[in-house]
Amino acid sequence: MNALKAELYKASTLPAVWAGFALTVVGCIALEVLLASQGDVTGTDSLPMGTVGAAVIGVVAFSSEYTANSADAGGGRQITTTLTTTPSKTRVLLTKALTIVILIVLSAVVAMPVAVGIARPDVPADELLTSCLGATLYWVLSGLLGFAITVVLRNGVIPLILLILNSSLVSVSLLLTKLTSLAYWLPDLAGRRLFGSGVRTVDSGLDAVPGGLVMAGWAVLLCLLAGFVFARRDA
Repeated sequence: MNALKAELYKASTLPAVWAGFALTVVGCIALEVLLASQGDVTGTDSLPMGTVGAAVIGVVAFSSEYTANSADAGGGRQITTTLTTTPSKTRVLLTKALTIVILIVLSAVVAMPVAVGIARPDVPADELLTSCLGATLYWVLSGLLGFAITVVLRNGVIPLILLILNSSLVSVSLLLTKLTSLAYWLPDLAGRRLFGSGVRTVDSGLDAVPGGLVMAGWAVLLCLLAGFVFARRDA
């Protein structure tokens, strides 16, 4: 618990984490206002927007450990202090991952009720709840994927570029579907149906449950790889 509290405190001091939180909350709400003004009342089309903010939170929560401090503060990196206070690398990664999950879930709790309320959805409540829970799971898995890739690379730039591109209209994974149907098994496309039938996503691919399991499998596999790499190299 002390390690988790420390990670939550560190995350709360990072401007980039707040930027990711704002991207999720403000982005969803702003898009829903726009859609509602144009007569779109589904109340769920804005949910994919939160993926960008979730990815930022997942990446920055760990990449900040390798950012050099100012010269006045000695120019060192936070990872040295982190491993001094918490020597277990496994515990460090677990608390980082849990911190990311908590922050992303909090952003979902704030963003989704407001966004859905603005749109005054006319879809059944159970279907709406399923979409919100599925979207939250997609956000969390996206954040964990970004986290795992950042651990392996020890750099946040490449994961941010990759995840933000794949969360936009110019999705690399979506372009790959023009070449092979295997692209639907990539994590970002596999889980797209988690947003529910009320969201305009890809026309083909895996259904929500198998797609969610595939995406979760990717997240688990990459997190295990991250743990293996992190445990066997110098900080």
